[in-house]
Amino acid sequence: MAAPLSTMKFWKPGAEAPGITEERELNTETTGSPIIFNPHTALSIEKQRQKLPVFKHRNNILYLVESFQTVIIVGETGCGKTTQLPQYLLEAGWATEGKVIGVTQPRRVAAISVANRVAEERGALVGHEVGYTIRFDDCSDPQATRIKFLTDGMLVREMMADPLLKKYSVLMLDEAHERTLYTDIAIGLLKKIQKKRRDLRVIVASATLDAKKFHDFFNLNESGDPSKDTCGILTVEGRTFPVDVFYTVSPVPDYVKATVETVLKIHETEEDGDVLAFLTGQEEVEKVVSLLQDQARSLSRIGMKKHLRILPMYSGLPYADQMKVFERTPPTVRKVVVATNIAETSITINGVVFVIDCAFVKLRAYNPSTAIESLVVTPISKASACQRAGRAGRNRPGKCFRLYTEEDFEKLPASTVPEMQRTNLAPVILQLKALGIDNVLRFSFLSPPPAQTMVQALELLYALGGLDHYGRLTDPMGVRMAEFPLSPMFAKMLLESGTFGCSKEIVTIAAMMQIQNTFVLPANQKKAAAREHRKFAVAEGDHLTMLNVYEAFIKHQKSSQWCQEHFLNYKGLLRAVTVREQLRRLMNKFKVPRTSSEGDPDVILKCIVLGFFSNAARIHHSGSYRTLRDDRELHIHPSSVLYGEKPPKWVVFNEVLQTAKYYMRDVTAVESSWLVELAPHFYKQAKHGSLASKRSRVL
Repeated sequence: MAAPLSTMKFWKPGAEAPGITEERELNTETTGSPIIFNPHTALSIEKQRQKLPVFKHRNNILYLVESFQTVIIVGETGCGKTTQLPQYLLEAGWATEGKVIGVTQPRRVAAISVANRVAEERGALVGHEVGYTIRFDDCSDPQATRIKFLTDGMLVREMMADPLLKKYSVLMLDEAHERTLYTDIAIGLLKKIQKKRRDLRVIVASATLDAKKFHDFFNLNESGDPSKDTCGILTVEGRTFPVDVFYTVSPVPDYVKATVETVLKIHETEEDGDVLAFLTGQEEVEKVVSLLQDQARSLSRIGMKKHLRILPMYSGLPYADQMKVFERTPPTVRKVVVATNIAETSITINGVVFVIDCAFVKLRAYNPSTAIESLVVTPISKASACQRAGRAGRNRPGKCFRLYTEEDFEKLPASTVPEMQRTNLAPVILQLKALGIDNVLRFSFLSPPPAQTMVQALELLYALGGLDHYGRLTDPMGVRMAEFPLSPMFAKMLLESGTFGCSKEIVTIAAMMQIQNTFVLPANQKKAAAREHRKFAVAEGDHLTMLNVYEAFIKHQKSSQWCQEHFLNYKGLLRAVTVREQLRRLMNKFKVPRTSSEGDPDVILKCIVLGFFSNAARIHHSGSYRTLRDDRELHIHPSSVLYGEKPPKWVVFNEVLQTAKYYMRDVTAVESSWLVELAPHFYKQAKHGSLASKRSRVL
């Protein structure tokens, strides 16, 4: 039996407004790279390019790049800035004499997708004239590549080998408004480089942007004479349709349930058009997909002519399943995509006319008072809300159903807090130090981070041996840690693994920890999948369990069939193989001995403690765990192999996820004596045998 229509009320034009309003807004996305939908596929590539709104600004853009060191381009969604600007620059001669035009993207999926699209437009295969570089994957040719797409983090990493980025003539920071950690770092570093390289051109591009803030930051003119400005601004119109936005009459107590009800209401009362529903994470997405699939079967049984095709979309989903959301559906089928904010940014799904916005997002946030970085479900910003609504207006006029009141919308922050101000800064400070920026407190941050966060990062790096007592990069440890494309904790673990006699196992564990969702849990086969997964589990915890999975994968010749039988993420495991090889090459460079534990788990666990001692917790009489630093209550995440088992007295963990509780993920059992033995500078043994943390002081 199909579920009854939702009891939620959305106000529509013409009705008396019961304290709820409807607003009409143009689709102006605030984040993301519009790289999938193309309404002009029937035309030649050249005609397609000329149809884009940015085309008529081509000469003006080239003039600005010639005239100013920095150009701020505010280009609405669909204008073509991401794919066309690099080509205009190439055609105008900015990549002669071996120079490269670089374009940064906040996300790997965008860097790859845009590179493929631009290569297609130029009639070439990606990896030659047009290439990309992301973490653990370089698809470019040093001799042939003229346009290179790369993540902002990889650009910062390239500066370690080439501090002035001499091979680049132009660098375009795309989607700069997202204010990711490495976008902000790149912005600060490029401003510094421009003072020494007057020939380097920087383009800051975005769908919406506080153009004046960026203009004032990059403008090197101190004379007060506008004619001597070094930064110019251009706005390019977009290609969008209007979107009707509806709010709920009253607050929604359960947005997961409300999402299901709203999808069904749309399906039963609205015209044709696909649906995109935003939720915060994989667990919520899969729950809604399962509930909707049950309802879809019920609707089919009672004879509803139009069927529902329910599809999930989140970053850890296997590639083949992700691609299903882009497939066209027959006229008798309505597609419903249930997604995280991955659909708010780097992808565009053709056919979406209706958007459902739950008002929340999962963000990484660092609490300097607890020294815990966690994934937190938090309200979105107004900018994100407008961007989500905009997804309904890419093909034709659309509708957005916000599962919150207009009053609550008005209370949302204008924009998301920059990642720089809400994340653990240890990796960034390590890289800045490696780039020769000793006084990080005086670095030119677009939005300076909290002082306490900076202090915590310096203390952690000192405890890991990456900095000395004066805050200077240590040599060789700190210098080598900075070269690893991983957190300082993983880098320390890898560099010391030879000493512990387990480098073979540690490099495997480090590679596996970079993979999302190794275990696959199909909605209709959860019990069978859990049985298979238990075959790999060990009592020590998740790290050694992942080691078992990898070694079994290699033993079975990296078989996709074997992965399917054991409900494992085949693509993810293949990526782990690639990541492991790259980490192994770095370890060889630093002459880390190739050693094996020969079946002794303790040496592996001790090596893990050496890197992650700051993430330690002890069992509490209540059954939960407590951190040593501030007595914060933690729980083992249900995805851990230790969940539901007899809890170990002491554990270390990789990260914390905050929902209703604080959950530890990637958890391993350890001995308290190892913490004192391996991190005496961080922990002290009390007289009664308990442990307490002690603060390091870096001058």
